[in-house]
Amino acid sequence: MTTTQNLRVAVVGAGMMGADHVRRITAKISNADVVAVVEPDAGRAAAAAALAPGAITAASFDEALAATEIDGVIIATPGFLHEPILVTALERGLAVLCEKPLTTSAADSLRIVELEQEHASRPTIQVGFMRRFDTGYQELKALRESGANGALLALHHAHRNPTTPPNFSESMLIHDSVIHEIDIIPFLTGEAITSVEVKKPRKNSLAPADLPEPQFVLFTTESGTMAIVEINVNAQFGYQVTTDAVFESGVAYIGRDTSQTIVSAGVSGQGVTPSFKERFAAAYDEEVQRWVDAARDGGIDGPSAWDGYTASVVAEVAVRAQQSGATEHVEYAVTKPAFYDATAPADATADALTGV
Repeated sequence: MTTTQNLRVAVVGAGMMGADHVRRITAKISNADVVAVVEPDAGRAAAAAALAPGAITAASFDEALAATEIDGVIIATPGFLHEPILVTALERGLAVLCEKPLTTSAADSLRIVELEQEHASRPTIQVGFMRRFDTGYQELKALRESGANGALLALHHAHRNPTTPPNFSESMLIHDSVIHEIDIIPFLTGEAITSVEVKKPRKNSLAPADLPEPQFVLFTTESGTMAIVEINVNAQFGYQVTTDAVFESGVAYIGRDTSQTIVSAGVSGQGVTPSFKERFAAAYDEEVQRWVDAARDGGIDGPSAWDGYTASVVAEVAVRAQQSGATEHVEYAVTKPAFYDATAPADATADALTGV
């Protein structure tokens, strides 16, 4: 497409995430328009399309492609529906922003990686790991790269949700939640994950009877840096994501100060965001704007399909570790193709943190 033209975007999936992207592109993102909302539920499709004046609704992606001109697609359906949409987008030469996971299996993700190389001269699929666009994570990455506080020794991650939706399974702790840490750990450390272990403490009685949680997931990277993830999805109090980075000569913290602290009636307190949409609102805005700007130039500016593949590999190993209780080692089927070396990652835009 020509860079003087707005990116014509189809949003596939009109649930909470898809509708939020429709609203975001219409209200906050420059150089893009939502031209189609793809959703088999007519009511949800109409409600989302109402957020983008002029957008059509369609029950399938093929129907939308036949009805209007489309340059790019945001895939916001459940993960098991991603692959056929990705294949069609690659065959049509469309820009893609695909919410996590890329696909629900490592084998399927590898097929998408191979297909992308067949159909494009450079990456065209960006995966929606929005934490890379959060200022705090960018600052941590910059601090590690600066070496100001020595080597990064360990990471402590906490990933807490108030409650789980119906039918939330144990494997979804990994595929739907810890998948974000699976992506952000290599982003922060600059290294691949090489092993996973899962520990299960005393069960939260407020969690569904068949959901053993919270859990602690221990990842190790190539140099021996360890990352401990507390996944705690029935914490009741709100949505909280924090990271502590332990360096040789200091510790850096992010995620604890997302709102003002109020002191009143002898009590000091701080609000907690109700959901991921509020906690990472600015990161989502940055992610989508940078995707639009890159897509108008024929590329991506963020996590690639390769990053989606490696995350899928680690997620499968982590589910195996849930079941076995043993340390499970990670093996990638192929090495990173040179095709993905030109991918521009989300880089720090703020000054690096100083250790405390």
